[in-house]
Amino acid sequence: MPISSARHERMVYGDIKLYSGTAHPDLSDEVAEYLGLKLCERDVVQFPNDNLFIKLHSSVRGQDCYVIQTTSAPVHRNLMELLIMLQTLRLDSAARITAIIPYLCYARSDKKDQPRVPITARLVADMIEVAGADRYMTFDLHAGQIQGFFTIPGDVLSGFHLLKEYLKNIRQQMVNPVVLTADLGFAKKARNYAEVLDVPMAFTEKRRVANDSKAKALTLIGDVKDRDVVIVDDEVDTGGSITQAVNLAKDMGARDVYVVFVHAVFSADCAARLAALPVKQFITTNTVPIPPEKKALLGERLVVLSIAPLLGEVIRRANEGRSVGEMFNE
Repeated sequence: MPISSARHERMVYGDIKLYSGTAHPDLSDEVAEYLGLKLCERDVVQFPNDNLFIKLHSSVRGQDCYVIQTTSAPVHRNLMELLIMLQTLRLDSAARITAIIPYLCYARSDKKDQPRVPITARLVADMIEVAGADRYMTFDLHAGQIQGFFTIPGDVLSGFHLLKEYLKNIRQQMVNPVVLTADLGFAKKARNYAEVLDVPMAFTEKRRVANDSKAKALTLIGDVKDRDVVIVDDEVDTGGSITQAVNLAKDMGARDVYVVFVHAVFSADCAARLAALPVKQFITTNTVPIPPEKKALLGERLVVLSIAPLLGEVIRRANEGRSVGEMFNE
């Protein structure tokens, strides 16, 4: 097949048009820089009645459009902005629209675990599709079954690939380390960290009561005495689970503690709570923007790894019709 024909087949959706919401402009700038592109200009206006208005500065007819908008706090403002931008692109005849949502809101509401409650994660997936998305990209969903809530194709990426490389680099300075899960539900993913580091695992068993956002850690299963402990979880929201896991590990004789997680949600006074813990390093990614005042509380103990190069490469491969799995030998 001639080169020009092969390229035409790969580029059936036109050139990349990269748009940013207002939720995480720094991440969008990094992705654009990786791709060697400029972010497409648009106006996002909030009227006095809190209604949002979006206007594109140029046509996207026949183009391959990507919208980067994380849906952390303020959740409803950021979610509505994403939905309106998706519809705006659809109404302007974009050839393909991909919603890039590094952190997907309502991901914990993924099942009916008590009577008369919603499955809000499914609702959010439906809204994203109805608004106009042809594809989606996100990172580390709270529960794998959320992928099934979408009927459009997507890429669920993982911060694990970034976090594991950092941990491998500091592995030599750790003393007899062990991986500890902050939640039994994360045990399967935690096993991947233990395998990469070639260390044993321990588990924290906890229970959440009714609608209370706080869960109580009850038992530590495994040996952490005189060991460095790497506590892993998918996200840190209020910091309650991590606080209890750290305190349990210390009570059981742990040495240095490292806390590793993908989504730094840091609701309410979470950062202050974490700052008071005897933790050597907090290692996370930038799927969620961390306000400067919260970064300051954690100081040099906070390590934030950027997902921008990974996200940029996935965008490029999606546009060219190339495999994403090849990046991870899958």
